Amino acid sequence: MSSLLTNSTAMTALQTLRSVGSQLSTTQTRISTGQRVATASDNAAYWSIATSMRSDNAALSAVSDSLGLSAATVDTQYTALTTVLGDKDSGLTKLQSLLVQAKTAGIDRTKIQADVTQIQQQMKSTADSATFNGINWLSINTSATPLYTTGGASPTGILDTTVAPPAGGPTPAPAAASVSSLNIGALTDAAPDQVLLDSYIAQVTTAINTVASAAANLGAVKNRIATNTEFVKTLMDSVDRGVGQLVDADMNAESTRLQALQTQQQLGVQALSIANQNSQSILSLFRG
Repeated sequence: MSSLLTNSTAMTALQTLRSVGSQLSTTQTRISTGQRVATASDNAAYWSIATSMRSDNAALSAVSDSLGLSAATVDTQYTALTTVLGDKDSGLTKLQSLLVQAKTAGIDRTKIQADVTQIQQQMKSTADSATFNGINWLSINTSATPLYTTGGASPTGILDTTVAPPAGGPTPAPAAASVSSLNIGALTDAAPDQVLLDSYIAQVTTAINTVASAAANLGAVKNRIATNTEFVKTLMDSVDRGVGQLVDADMNAESTRLQALQTQQQLGVQALSIANQNSQSILSLFRG
């Protein structure tokens, strides 16, 4: 039945066109945002899960930053420790060699002390310079309680450890000395001085072992931080992939859908135009 008041064909075409327009708008939004679930109204459950997972990833990102800061701090202290430990030409290792050399009868210990003094100053400078972000685990103010020690293996603490001279020493007896302040320039070939030199050598040997142990501990900490850092990064990538599975749009599918909907929209417009022309044909029936 043809009616001037109710054009069923046009109404159907209009409804179809509205539906296509709504789907086209959704598809265009997905293409522009890259997400099929961009808001809670798209899919409340998925949006809620994705939001929670993004929050977890933000916390993991903060953890990753903190690990990076810790790694840099540990690396700074580790580098200083290995520098204090030294080798045949520097640090405690060289100091030990010089003290052994100083036991040689008739040797000029004043000249050896000149090298010892340089090593002492360099070790102190290294410990004082081992600062990162205002943190220094090595240079300790002996008048204050240190905030951190690696098992009591702070180089400056070791350098400040005093050893009293043996009884029956030369007159006047030398003052109590430490790795950072020992002075062999006035020592002689006398037996008491040789005993004192032995105590200095033993003291430096203990310092070497303690610093080496502390460096080994920090090396283990470095490895642990590196492992945790890699784990956190892997976990963050896993969370990102999980969020993507929930909310990301399939761009290949959306592109195909867009072309199909644009075609349907054009056909809908054409169908609506044809349906509206039916009313014009009714007018022809009343023309004489």
